[in-house]
Amino acid sequence: MTRPRLLLATMSLLTLLITGCAVGGGDEDAVRVYSGRHYDLEVAFERFAEETGINVEFLFGSDAELRERIQAEGEDTEADVYLTVDAGNLSLAAEEGLFQPLDSAVLDEVVPENIRHPDGLWYGLSQRVRTFVYDPDDVDPSELGTYADLADPAWDGRLCMRNASNVYQQSLVASLIANHGYERALEIVEGWVANDVQILGSDILVLETIAQGGCDVGLTNHYYLARLLEDDPDFGVDLAFAGQDAEGVHVNVSGAGVTRFADNPDLAQQLLEWLADDGQDLFANSNHEYPVNDAVEPDELVVEEFGSDFSADPLNAAEYGSFNADAVRLMAEAGFE
Repeated sequence: MTRPRLLLATMSLLTLLITGCAVGGGDEDAVRVYSGRHYDLEVAFERFAEETGINVEFLFGSDAELRERIQAEGEDTEADVYLTVDAGNLSLAAEEGLFQPLDSAVLDEVVPENIRHPDGLWYGLSQRVRTFVYDPDDVDPSELGTYADLADPAWDGRLCMRNASNVYQQSLVASLIANHGYERALEIVEGWVANDVQILGSDILVLETIAQGGCDVGLTNHYYLARLLEDDPDFGVDLAFAGQDAEGVHVNVSGAGVTRFADNPDLAQQLLEWLADDGQDLFANSNHEYPVNDAVEPDELVVEEFGSDFSADPLNAAEYGSFNADAVRLMAEAGFE
């Protein structure tokens, strides 16, 4: 390990210790999780410990910080599990050799094939739909077809979207490349830019801008709107599923894999199996995400507000990582900032 890498790892450790929290308190037989997903995980880990007697120790950090720390620690890593959001992040960790393949009949049974790595390096544990959100006073949902349709001049001056540096936006564009090829995807994104799309820094800003009349249609992960509706049932934005008469709506994941040099790989696999099965309701529904396990119902608010009967893009989520670099290059070429 080089000196610069050691320094960087130490800086990351300081950041993580400030933001993280230990459930198990240094137990050698605990599962240790580095998590880039921050939504209500403590409750799920505590329930897992209650049901199995296996404690979970965890650290929160950014996706890049955690991947960098696992790489820097190498064979001495403290992480048994890397858990994060977005298949692009999971694919990048897989490409960097951070995971070991799992042989799990439980995970193979309950996690659909299109939202897990083909070689078992990572598994989606909950689903997040990235789709149309719109002002119901100005848009008839029948006008909303596919992501490509937003390039039509009819939407000139009416769009708002997340910025190009955001991994959710990158994964969406990566899926356009995988489904349509680079040149067609470029035409689509250039069409968004030609329609003078507003580029915003968060999904919440997209939703608030629509509610305030600043644009008519945007693209966000569905659970951001669910959270706003939970606080204010009259929040003036509606949701429609994209691509229902075409390739289907874009689906991404929260997911995890067991690290290559995990001290407790068997316990780590047991945690992933529990999160996807016995603990699936707690893991997915605490953040208003859609369960990956079809034996588990989505939470009541999601079903009532959005429904759960939609056609999803069957593209394997691992493709988002494969086309990530192309997606970043394409958006720059199109002038999408």
